[in-house]
Parts: sequence; C-alpha cells; structure tokens
Amino acid sequence: MPVARLLAATIALMMVMLLAGCTGSDEPSRPSGEISVATGNQGGVYAEYGAGYGDLIERRLPDASARVLHTGGSVDNLRRVGAGNVQVAFTLADSAADAVAGRAPFTGRVPVVALAALYDNYVQLVVPADSPVRSVRELRGRRVSVGAAGSGTALLAERILKVAGLSAGKDVSTVRLDVREATAALAAGRIDAFLWSGGLPTAAITELRRTLPIRLVDLGDVVADLTRSYGELYTETTVPAVVYGAQSAVTTVSLPNFLVVRRDMPDAEAYWLTRLLFEGQSQLIRAHPEARRLDRRTAIATYPLDLHPGAARWFRESHP
Repeated sequence: MPVARLLAATIALMMVMLLAGCTGSDEPSRPSGEISVATGNQGGVYAEYGAGYGDLIERRLPDASARVLHTGGSVDNLRRVGAGNVQVAFTLADSAADAVAGRAPFTGRVPVVALAALYDNYVQLVVPADSPVRSVRELRGRRVSVGAAGSGTALLAERILKVAGLSAGKDVSTVRLDVREATAALAAGRIDAFLWSGGLPTAAITELRRTLPIRLVDLGDVVADLTRSYGELYTETTVPAVVYGAQSAVTTVSLPNFLVVRRDMPDAEAYWLTRLLFEGQSQLIRAHPEARRLDRRTAIATYPLDLHPGAARWFRESHP
C-alpha cells in the first residue's frame, strides 16, 4: 500500500477507535423504500458486484427494495449521487478525488463520502495476441477504445496516453466504447486495442478469449510518470498470468474502488448499507470473486474521501 494510503488507513482507524462510545448502543433502524445502486458497464465487475449487493438489500432489508442500474461508470455514478438521483454507487478513487475537489470533468464539488474501500482496479490494455503493440507508445496511429463516456476508464486512459506523449484524437484514433462493445469491436477488427480499468477477472475479457487470442500490454514504462503527475492513488502492480491464461504476469497500475453515498445520507441508512457488505460477503463472493478482498481492517482506507459517520459507527462497533 502506498504511503499516503497507509497513512490514511492508520488515521481512519485511530478516529474510529477514538470515537468509540460516542453513540448509543441501540441498533439503528433499518432503512425502507427504494435504494438505487449505480454500478457500471455490463460485462464489468461493478455490474456483477452491484447485482449481488442489490440482491442483499432485497433479502436482508425487509422494508426496502433495490434498483440496480447499469451506468457509464465512475464519473457518471458520482454525478448521479451528487445530484441525489441514486443513493449508492461504485467509483474509482481518482474519479472520486476529482469529484470532491471540483476538478474537471466535474463543474463543482460533489458532496460524496465513502462507506468502504472494496478492492483494487487493474488497468488492462488489451490487444490481439499477434498484435505488434508492445507498449503504450506503440498505440500511435492506431484505433483504440478508451472507455465509455462518463467512465473512470476514460479519465484514466486519457492520463495514460498523455504521460506516454500521445494526444487522443491526434496521435491515436480514439473511440468511447464500454467493455462489451470494445471486446466486440476488437474481435471484429474495428479497433486495434482497448483500455479498461476493472477488477480481475473482467467477465467480458474472459469471454473474448474464447473467440480471439488476446494479450495484455505491459504498462511498466508509464507507471512512474503517471504517479509523478497524478499522485499516489496509482500503484504499480501486476496482472497474474493465471487470470487470463497468459504466459507470464504483466506489469500494470492499480487503484482503489469505493462504495459511495451523499454526505447527507442518514446515519442509520449508511450504517446498514455498510453492515450488509460484510454480513453478506459470502453472497457477494458468489456474485464476483473480487468480493473476497473486502476486509474491515482495510475498508476504512478511503483516502481521499471521508468515511460516512454511519459507516464509521459500524466499523467501530464491529471492531474486536
């Protein structure tokens, strides 16, 4: 874990423990009514994880119902939460950092906070196995999908191309496709590569392998510049060979995913939405294996977002 994230996790844990006893011991009332959950592209991890989470809401909150939405992704989700159009959403940490700071692509500060850190996303630059592309810089002159409009992938793809010295639309012919559209386009030869930021494995990429031999491009030559330019939310890591049946692991960049809500969500609702994650973890794992990474010791590491007080209460009261 990078220094900034480790420090944030330590401070968050200290705050949770210092606040012990500041609330009563009575169990908060369970939420009722419709709870909408913004996920992401079909074929991505957000969609599968979110479907499992929506099912948990339906099963374990008897007076509540869930509406699970497929969306453009992180940026789209943060806008929806900020506008009050959905109650809960999945997002990447870098998109969340821009949202709370009011930086582009957002036009003002978005009042979002976190319920928990869930797992890490991995950037995946996918090409046909016989492609000559071996680095980001070799995308020059090629047709590349950079993610759906409103997605965290699109935000990060733009940054990756920039640190590689490439200009989207000028040096690289870019299109904005969601992950299912991108896999179909690659299989049909309409694009030469696509960038995707998602958990491991991503179902759409696994399905693509059944019809087209593919390869992930090593991103090791851009990680240092990405971190230098945009901060420690990005971490150098690897995609293990076993994930997509590759011959060896591939260097890439990862960053955290959060489950977020509006800052003004009632504490009781935030408490129960957090509690459901952990009490229903075995069901979430059946929805997608990335749910195995949910850990209450690290879930409070939500830098650069604050932890919702209702979520903090659950972590505090569940701490051994």
